[in-house]
Amino acid sequence: MNQINEKSPERFHIMVVEDDELIRDMIQQNIEWAGYKCTIAKNGEEALKILTHDRKKVDVIITDIRMPGLSGIELTKKIKGNYDSDVIVMTGFAEDFDYEKVIESGASDFFQKPINPKELILRLKRVLKERILFAERNRAYKELKKNIKKLQNAQEQTVAALASTAEIRDPYTSGHQKNVTKIACSIAEHMGLSAELIKGLRIAGLLHDIGKISVPAEILSKPGEITKDERNIIENHCRVGYDILKGIEFQWPIAKIVLQHHEKMDGSGYPLGIQGEEILLEARILAVADVIEAMSSHRPYRAALGLDEALAEIRKNRGVLFDPVVVDACLELAANDKLIIE
Repeated sequence: MNQINEKSPERFHIMVVEDDELIRDMIQQNIEWAGYKCTIAKNGEEALKILTHDRKKVDVIITDIRMPGLSGIELTKKIKGNYDSDVIVMTGFAEDFDYEKVIESGASDFFQKPINPKELILRLKRVLKERILFAERNRAYKELKKNIKKLQNAQEQTVAALASTAEIRDPYTSGHQKNVTKIACSIAEHMGLSAELIKGLRIAGLLHDIGKISVPAEILSKPGEITKDERNIIENHCRVGYDILKGIEFQWPIAKIVLQHHEKMDGSGYPLGIQGEEILLEARILAVADVIEAMSSHRPYRAALGLDEALAEIRKNRGVLFDPVVVDACLELAANDKLIIE
């Protein structure tokens, strides 16, 4: 679409399609007097040939309805389906004045002959003004989409950097957040949850243990049994993660999901001790995915217990510690060999 200024009529290109030579020349003359460039065609076929073969950019096409070959309505439909031009339709027959039919064909305006030159130019200017406004809106929309994409890319890079920070601190859980995220998203998809919710779940999964950067490395990698004080320090990672993330303006409640991912359905979890549907659905999904991944993987204080034992754990605590719907989805995935632990 031409990027043009309304105050520069010579920058606009108008085409007149009319089989009557006198009317065609009269319209062309008035358009050129108004300062616009004007091309003429004696019928629809010639107009399409000019548009197609000459590659001329035409902003507005003014066409008669009744012409040999293609009618003005048929021509309008072809133009709107294949070219970036607006159309004004004109007719000298009262029976052709079917406004709805003309507008449905894609025309921007419609008027009757005999032609009043002043009215013609006023209608042309109105269509051109709307064309400019549409072009400006379209450019603004494209720019907005580009900026949103940049922000999304920046957000993804930030999430990846934060996630890797936590895993550098704890080599034994390297990849844990990514694996939990894959399991959680698979469960959510199997549950039929929306793509938008799953996007937020993915981010929360990648960041759910970000708070572990506050836990001393010797505690995280301790091979023996941990003390009560050490456990309290580890459990505080949920609050630390929340504090890190609460100031970031995600479109999903990422900080709250991270805060709640160790809560349990019966209220025995931490740090808030909330229960049931007080816990965000995303956090309930992460709770199951976290147990599956942790039990299936090696830890400094024990060898990997395996997927079967992890599944037995969530089955045993279905409806007690874990959301029964989430557990059922996880078990169904495992039964169909769709639960992959890397």
